Amino acid sequence: MDLVVRFFETSKEVACRPSTGALAALFAILSVGPAAIPGPAYAEPIGVTATNETVPTLCAEEDNVYVTLASPTGGEPITRFSVGARHPAYVGTIISDMSAADYSNCERSKEQFFEFDTRRVTLYEDRSIWLIGYVYERYWLDKDVPVRVGDRVEHGLHMIQLWVQGPRGPEEFLVLYPPDGYWRLRPLMPAHLKGTAYGSSVLFGPIETKARPIVDIDAVSFDPETRTFDIAFSRGGHAVVTVKQADDAGTVLDVDFGDTPLTGVFAGVRSMYVTPGNADASDVGWRGEAERAWHFEPLPTFTEADDVRELWVGRHIVSRHNTSAPDTVFDGFEGGE
Repeated sequence: MDLVVRFFETSKEVACRPSTGALAALFAILSVGPAAIPGPAYAEPIGVTATNETVPTLCAEEDNVYVTLASPTGGEPITRFSVGARHPAYVGTIISDMSAADYSNCERSKEQFFEFDTRRVTLYEDRSIWLIGYVYERYWLDKDVPVRVGDRVEHGLHMIQLWVQGPRGPEEFLVLYPPDGYWRLRPLMPAHLKGTAYGSSVLFGPIETKARPIVDIDAVSFDPETRTFDIAFSRGGHAVVTVKQADDAGTVLDVDFGDTPLTGVFAGVRSMYVTPGNADASDVGWRGEAERAWHFEPLPTFTEADDVRELWVGRHIVSRHNTSAPDTVFDGFEGGE
């Protein structure tokens, strides 16, 4: 597995092809609107409310973007939905990626960090998938969330990575941080790139705020045969999270709250925005019931949208921060008692 990790240690210099008139025209075509990632079919989809709780920042390493999804006011609780990641429209123009940290205009964090003995463990591997766990040297929470795969249980992990054998070799495409419930998704890399960046994070479950929005998790279990995570929430209930798609067109998770549906805020996108050209997410798009067109608004001016059947949070122009990071799409909202 060390060989797998080294395989993905790539150069992080950036460059995109010059924005000629022809390329600008191509951008215009590509940026008409996001096509929804294929996902699970839902018999009776419902609309949800999307709200922007983003705050301004000049620091490119601060997660200042926060767009929440809530069940309809006075309506049905949410039982199920789909969340996916797909490449930005301009991915075909990227020659190499820039994902180095940019701490200019950043203040020193005042958060308390706990120290740990670092380690890396392989929780599961076969010819098609790998699940790897990590303990960092420092982390902002000191919480033990047991992670189970079959009869094996690991404690104290800060991050778990899911890898798949892709058409161009092994690729990491999904990350979960068990102590605070953050997920990161990305599609498999396109043929012309040697790797892509993560960008936005997603939360789902009973969201609360402890210095930042989190989902408090009691335990995680993973079934390699079905590629399914079972997440037990500290505030009650659980979610079954199934990998429905993982290829170069997109990565899609089916999130099922089962017999413990959620009312109120049930999901959110966390990301970074400084300027349109220095952002992991800079625009919001959404579609209502039976609408034949998408609505779009720049992230700083978007406030709220009701009866949302599909939500897209992403970028229409090239960013110098995590240039290849994917867009995020939510859809397939289902409600019921």
